[in-house]
Amino acid sequence: MKKINKDILTWIIIIVFFTAIVFLYNKLNDRYIELGDDASLPMELHPIVKQKKDKLLEKTASIGIDVVITEKWRSKEQQNELYAQGRMSSGNIVTHAEGGESYHNYGLAFDYAIRNEDGKVIWDITYDGNHNGKKDWFESARIAKDLGFEWGGDWANFKDYPHLQMDFGLSISQLQKGLRPNIKEEKKK
Repeated sequence: MKKINKDILTWIIIIVFFTAIVFLYNKLNDRYIELGDDASLPMELHPIVKQKKDKLLEKTASIGIDVVITEKWRSKEQQNELYAQGRMSSGNIVTHAEGGESYHNYGLAFDYAIRNEDGKVIWDITYDGNHNGKKDWFESARIAKDLGFEWGGDWANFKDYPHLQMDFGLSISQLQKGLRPNIKEEKKK
C-alpha cells in the first residue's frame, strides 16, 4: 500500500513539474518573439524604448533640464569601433561590449548628455543647470528609472553614466539567438 502511494505521489510531482514548464514556456512566448539565429538586427530604437525616451525628454524639460540624446541604435561595426577605443586606438575606454554584445545593437539602449545654459552639450555629472540643488544628470537618471530604464550609472563594475537601456528581461545571449520583445505584449503593461 505504501509503495503504491509513493508511486502516485512521484507521478503527481512529475505532472505538476511538467505543467509548470509548459505554463512558463507559453508565458515566455507571449512576451517574446523568436526570430531565430538569422534574425537581422533592428536599425532604430525599439518603439517602446523610443516612446519612453520621448517621455523622458518631456519630463526633464518640464523641470528645466535639457537632456540631449547623443547615441541611439548602433551597428555592430560602430560598436566594434567604440570597443577598440582605448584598446587598439587612441582615447579612453568607453565600453566593454563588442559588436552584437550591446543593447544599442538591438535598439534597446541610448546615451544622453545635458545641454548647459550656454547651449553646450556636456557630460558633467555634477552640473545643476536648473539650480535646485540636485545634479541634473542624476535627476534625469531617476526619471528614466521611473519610466522603466536601467541606468549604467548604477552598474558596479563599469559606471556608464550616459547609458540607459530597457532589456525587457532579455539577455544579450537571447538577443543574439534571435529572441525579441513582443511589442504588443509590452504595450499592455
